[in-house]
Amino acid sequence: MRRFLLWGMFIAAFILAYNLQARPQGSPPHHQTDQTAIQEQASPQPETAGTEAHEDIGSELPAWSVIPFVGILLSIAIFPLVAPKFWHHHFGKVSLFWALLLAIPFLLAYKGQAVHSILEIYLEEYIPFIILLWSLFTVAGGILVRGAPLGTPVANLLLLVLGTFFASWIGTTGAAMVLIRPLLRMNKNRKTKVHLVVFFIFLVANIGGSLTPLGDPPLFLGFLNGVPFFWTFKLIKPLLVAGGILLALFFMVDYYFYHKEGWHEKLKIKAHHIRILPDEDDEVELVEEVEIENARTHKTVRTRTAKMEIKGLRNIPMLLGVIGGVLFSGVVHLGHTNVLGVHMPVSGLVRDVVLILMGLLSLWLTPWKYRKGNDFSWFPIQEVAILFFGIFMTMIPALAMLRAGEAGALAAVIRSVKEPWHYFWMTGALSSFLDNAPTYLTFLSTALGQFFAGVPPREAVHMLIAHQEIYLEAISAGAVFFGAMTYIGNAPNFMVKSIAEEFKVSMPSFFGYMLYSLGLLVPTFLLVTWIFFSGH
Repeated sequence: MRRFLLWGMFIAAFILAYNLQARPQGSPPHHQTDQTAIQEQASPQPETAGTEAHEDIGSELPAWSVIPFVGILLSIAIFPLVAPKFWHHHFGKVSLFWALLLAIPFLLAYKGQAVHSILEIYLEEYIPFIILLWSLFTVAGGILVRGAPLGTPVANLLLLVLGTFFASWIGTTGAAMVLIRPLLRMNKNRKTKVHLVVFFIFLVANIGGSLTPLGDPPLFLGFLNGVPFFWTFKLIKPLLVAGGILLALFFMVDYYFYHKEGWHEKLKIKAHHIRILPDEDDEVELVEEVEIENARTHKTVRTRTAKMEIKGLRNIPMLLGVIGGVLFSGVVHLGHTNVLGVHMPVSGLVRDVVLILMGLLSLWLTPWKYRKGNDFSWFPIQEVAILFFGIFMTMIPALAMLRAGEAGALAAVIRSVKEPWHYFWMTGALSSFLDNAPTYLTFLSTALGQFFAGVPPREAVHMLIAHQEIYLEAISAGAVFFGAMTYIGNAPNFMVKSIAEEFKVSMPSFFGYMLYSLGLLVPTFLLVTWIFFSGH
């Protein structure tokens, strides 16, 4: 079987290389020009030079050159479900295979242009993207929440509200990993718990991350492509509508099960208070005095103390440093510098250094026992870095063709999505099953190709915001919101499911979870569409 797969990979790579090199005779490779072309490519006008390269390649590449891109996305979606053991041990090899399947023939066919395109996407997008995820993952992993207050409907609702808010500032993964265990501890004596986890995935692990580029990976990629940091606050109205509906539904469902199990007659909160421990400079306690009554006689059976400790608050300045570093790169302009032929903004390099320093400070100042209490490991961020290495390589042809507009081989895609609601649902539908970050970039490029083909990418993004802003709103909301539709729609979803199962919560299957999302999220998103994206 392995030999068959290896031969299949070899044959596929050979066919792709042969066909990429067999370009129309009327379109000679641009790398065969003289030294002047190379000098123009390295001129101090980064956006224009880069755009010309993208436009030229995008108008020449065949549609089937997106096969490696589609292949790696389908691998990420399918292998963890049908072959989890194989995927766990070999996902790096799968990512490398798809990356090389594109890179080798691409380099053979386009030589200098291909090298520039690859360096450009890795230096400008991949490396900053991974640095941000690593810094947020590291800083948030140093905040430990132990114990929990009583899981009443009001307390559960408050936790979801806080988690939805914090998701935009420490990332959906960070917020989910910090808060899912306290939620489960708060409700450890409840019989019905599945709805708690399902709504947590909806709100904290997905929809809540829509307000800043820190919240969800696709929004940070938008930021790297020229979307202003605070522009994503435009999504606050869709967030309030979708989040408000889901929070209201959650409270009604939780209130029903809480009373059905009779907890309203068994538990009484006598008092609660918050205190900062005198011997600790980064720890806060929330203490509740709870009476447990006999449901029939209403006599107090016993009194207990419910206590929640929040440790590692010294990471808050590092978190603010991450936010400040990202904000700095979007507001301050210090010119450009040449890195391996790619013109990089100096403020972006400063941002990356600041983010790395914040992560290292968190590791240095935070006791490792706090991370151990969070079951912290480097595997999740390693997996993301390895998989996105392949994703960023294979998405180069798709982005180039879409940015070429009607001149590219994917012109049919551009013609098929015209209205804002098309973008919202198409971006969302693919984000439900494929990774939402490359999906976001794909449809952002589609919109740029539809309205501003041939314009330098960052300039085109600014023009899109100025003249067709609703399209960017639809793409952004679709990529973030629809990640909640399936367990594989966003990285935290499966992690939350696994932690819930560790707490003996009988979580629904893949398709069982989709019954919840189809019944609750689709009507909500239809209403969001009608209010915000139906008219243009």
